[in-house]
Amino acid sequence: MVMKKRKLGRGVAMVGAGMSKFGAFPDKTSRDLFAEAFGEMEKSVDKGFDPRDIESLYIGNFSSDLFEGQGHTAPIMADWVGLVPRPATRVEDACASGGVALIQGVIAVASGMYDMVLVGGTEKMTNLPTERVTDTLAAASDVLYEAAAGFTFPGLYASIASAYMARHGATEEHFMRVGVKNHENGALNPKAQFNTSIANFMKRRQAKCQEQGQPVPDWKDEIDFLKDAAFNPMVAWPMRLFDCSPITDGAACVLLVAESLAKSFTDTPVHIIGAGQASDHALHERADLTSIGAARLAAQQAYDMAGVRPVDIRIAEVHDCFTIAEIVATEDLGFFYPGHGARAIMEGLTRRDGVKPINTSGGLKSKGHPVGASGIGQAIEVWHQMRGQAGKRQVPMDVPLAVTHNVGATGGTCVVHVYERR
Repeated sequence: MVMKKRKLGRGVAMVGAGMSKFGAFPDKTSRDLFAEAFGEMEKSVDKGFDPRDIESLYIGNFSSDLFEGQGHTAPIMADWVGLVPRPATRVEDACASGGVALIQGVIAVASGMYDMVLVGGTEKMTNLPTERVTDTLAAASDVLYEAAAGFTFPGLYASIASAYMARHGATEEHFMRVGVKNHENGALNPKAQFNTSIANFMKRRQAKCQEQGQPVPDWKDEIDFLKDAAFNPMVAWPMRLFDCSPITDGAACVLLVAESLAKSFTDTPVHIIGAGQASDHALHERADLTSIGAARLAAQQAYDMAGVRPVDIRIAEVHDCFTIAEIVATEDLGFFYPGHGARAIMEGLTRRDGVKPINTSGGLKSKGHPVGASGIGQAIEVWHQMRGQAGKRQVPMDVPLAVTHNVGATGGTCVVHVYERR
């Protein structure tokens, strides 16, 4: 494929952002969660705005049909936040639904068709028991050749992990270190589903054993705890329970406007200066399981459009549906050479105070993964970090450039965005 350098017809800026808490909410629907996110987004616009000026909506949602028995999701969200009769479009690209909705919103504004659009994502997953959630998510794989053979998503990503281990000499501890880091970040995020560190999980388990009169495990540290199969069981070797993102309810939305209008809403807009999207074969068809071709291509498209290089990017939110996915993402985005993503986590390079902070929000692993909303949640973390509003998890350096990386399924879809604060 010949790479064609693309450019936006005009600049696009993010001037508002809001999200619900991520977690399990049996008394709420996806529309309730979306209304919460929309309300927070309204309050975030520094100089205020009239919601009636929103001209169109793009809503990422993977499967409200199966999770809630509700199709035709987008106009319902428009109705629930008072935006009927604006055009409302549901975008479905598995776990990349939110990121693809975002690129559609960028295209809509950059083309000049609209000056202001709302881009959001929502998913209500916890209505179903775990086994039915597993089946629903498996619909995003190749049903004829992967799901039919018994592959679930933990099994598919376990295949990626085992291939990576064989090629690069990684161990289970490399994956565990990703989880430890992301839970440390999530512990500082009040919106995270698991806003607690793995060290705290460990201490709670010890306290519970003591309360129940059982032998108290003598774990030396978090890694020792994570290696204990009784408390961190194997799901699909080498992926254990704490390597997997949770089942999550949540919603998020951002407000996009033409760059020329941005200062009417805030003095500190976040500009989207690059975007790329690509597809890939199903996992069973790929010659290389240690990298996602769609991610590499989408990243190169986004970098070329923005006129930046991987080394210029200060922070990134990447799609860590499983811990191996973060390691592969950091390599596909060009931050580290193949095989060096695992080394980077061991050397602390991707910590909040490292040279390339990754998933300061806690990532999908700790923040949660309401699949249709995850890509928008990533953009919101970048929004807070670039504006210096991330609270206790704020990185200790200036953030002029950032990236989000949102993957659908095992990489059949990937979308990458580059953000700039001027």
